[in-house]
Amino acid sequence: MYCSHGDTKHIMLLPCSVSECFDMAVDAFDLTERFQTPVFVMSDLDLGMNNWMSDTFKYPTRKLDRGKVLSAEDLKRLGSFKRYGDVDGDGIGYRTLPGTDHPAAAYFTRGSGHNERALYSERPDDYKNNMDRLAKKYDTARSAVPQPEIDYKDGAKIGFLAFGTTHWAIIESQDQLQREDNMTVSYYRLRAVPFTKHLVEFFEKHDRVYVVEQNRDAQMAALIKLELSPELGAKIRSILHYSGLPIDARFVTDAVVAAEKGEKK
Repeated sequence: MYCSHGDTKHIMLLPCSVSECFDMAVDAFDLTERFQTPVFVMSDLDLGMNNWMSDTFKYPTRKLDRGKVLSAEDLKRLGSFKRYGDVDGDGIGYRTLPGTDHPAAAYFTRGSGHNERALYSERPDDYKNNMDRLAKKYDTARSAVPQPEIDYKDGAKIGFLAFGTTHWAIIESQDQLQREDNMTVSYYRLRAVPFTKHLVEFFEKHDRVYVVEQNRDAQMAALIKLELSPELGAKIRSILHYSGLPIDARFVTDAVVAAEKGEKK
């Protein structure tokens, strides 16, 4: 997410299956053109190295989204354009494609030290304006990325939040917890970052949320805490699986049962 210098935040897509890797690869191309930024499809180790059954890939039928592109005809009408100007209030500037046959089509591309017209600048106001525009663009992406899949359970006081291939263990664990311990657990499957408005809503509706992830340092939980108020962030509980083997439902179920017993003491 922060894979660059400065105040950088990237779009990440989080597939849980082979077919979703295919679908999200298509999404990634559209998003990277629309938002003019790198997009990462975060395939995890289980998906990358193990054999998986898969549904047939669905051939994409929607039109490619090239984003805000100005043609030579557009430039003839406009006369010029501000490459990094926020015309529409969404943080996304208009661009031209290489080879566009118009003298106003060319622009200078460099790091973050430029003004709205893509000219080199070391003025503090230009730098700050660009940083603020990038933050606005990232917020715009919240409604454009793949939305989470949320399974609210009636009467559930606790919830799961997971992503990637952890999804399959969570589904089975929900069943185990209901059958064995009469414990009802909602489930929020995260499919992309930046987080959407649904994240806060999910935390507001539960007393505790178990963020299940397959790493030692609770990386996703840390990112989520940055997104929430201190009161909601205090509801996070981490379940961490990092043995090198794929996570299984029994590991998740046992961890939740033990944690909930601890909460009641």
